Amino acid sequence: MRTEWTKVLLAGVQTGNQQQFDYAMEELAQLAYACELETSGQFSQKTARPHPSTYFGSGKLEELRALLAAHDYPDVVFNDELSPSQIRNLESALQCRIIDRTMLILEIFSRRAKTREAQLQVEVARLQYMLPRLVGSRQSLGRQGGGSGLKNRGAGETKLELDRRRALERIATLSAELEKLAERRHLLRKQRRHNEVPVVCLVGYTNAGKSSMMNALLKLCDQADSKQVFAHDMLFATLETRSRGIQLPGNRSLVVTDTVGFVDRLPHHLVKAFRSTLEEVAEADLLLHVVDVANPDHERHIQVTRDTLRELGADHIQELLLYNKADLTNEPYPRVEEEAIYLSAGKAAGLEELTAALEERLFNHYARHELLVPYHNSHIVAYLQRRTEVAELSYEEGGTRMVVLCDSAELERYKHEVQIL
Repeated sequence: MRTEWTKVLLAGVQTGNQQQFDYAMEELAQLAYACELETSGQFSQKTARPHPSTYFGSGKLEELRALLAAHDYPDVVFNDELSPSQIRNLESALQCRIIDRTMLILEIFSRRAKTREAQLQVEVARLQYMLPRLVGSRQSLGRQGGGSGLKNRGAGETKLELDRRRALERIATLSAELEKLAERRHLLRKQRRHNEVPVVCLVGYTNAGKSSMMNALLKLCDQADSKQVFAHDMLFATLETRSRGIQLPGNRSLVVTDTVGFVDRLPHHLVKAFRSTLEEVAEADLLLHVVDVANPDHERHIQVTRDTLRELGADHIQELLLYNKADLTNEPYPRVEEEAIYLSAGKAAGLEELTAALEERLFNHYARHELLVPYHNSHIVAYLQRRTEVAELSYEEGGTRMVVLCDSAELERYKHEVQIL
């Protein structure tokens, strides 16, 4: 897409079972804005289903052509993923560039991807999307293999076939590189499991405030500013899975992971390409489902997120709803309900309630242990002070007496060096 701002017309078909059409078109305008496209108007049709060849019926297509002529033929952005034949036929009938919803989201991801892994994932998704849409021109379909003096050689590889082969080879190369990065991340997760560090994942609809929530937690727990993650009021500000270690009061450590935001009808190519990154979600101990409660469609956002989590195989993990941006509503906050907290990451309100909920859900198996550590094992005292909550500490004739709150596994390595009282 061009870098300058381009005027576009939004187009969509409202089917009989589509209850949220107006919101879908509004979200499409937001996606276009994120791509630096200026919306100049909307065009829609109510019908049972989009036309299989031209998306709109013939009469509506004529209306659209006249509307485009009046607006000096701007580009058209469609609210659905178009088939290859629909794109070809629309380009031929309207004589302008056709952009579908999937193409738009892929472009946003392409622009926002910063890390090598995210860039590879976006390129794989783009190639998989383009593969069935590769169309050779008439002139290019007859490219011959050539060679003088050879009879009955047969046709060589057409440009279309060549493009397809190159795309498939590129997908295979990128997928192999992504596999290596995924294996590295798997080893990191394995190490965390070995250290018995619980993992919490922030999930939710795009622009719900997940990154702001992570930054607020980092600040509350006195983490260095260098650990802050990028947060901005825009769609898909986060395209990389980023993890940060956090230490709650009582030396209770956990890892918080910020993930890619979801969106209604997130292209399956992207879900597939980002699956290795999102495996972190499927192996989490707790999901913090961040919801923009100020958005009038937040209930639908919750359902879209849960549907995506189900597709990722993460719907079995315990979930805590965080109704963020409560300061922009009339809802009283901070307040705690059974499986939800109303709070505001921007105002840093409700974070104490959140950390209390984390302790209750992640560390409720902690037990009280009383032990005597011989003085020659002072390194064990230092370790326990660093890794557990020390309730009592005194110095006696036989060594340092300690009462700690921790997982029993935390003491397993030192069971032969300390005396359990």
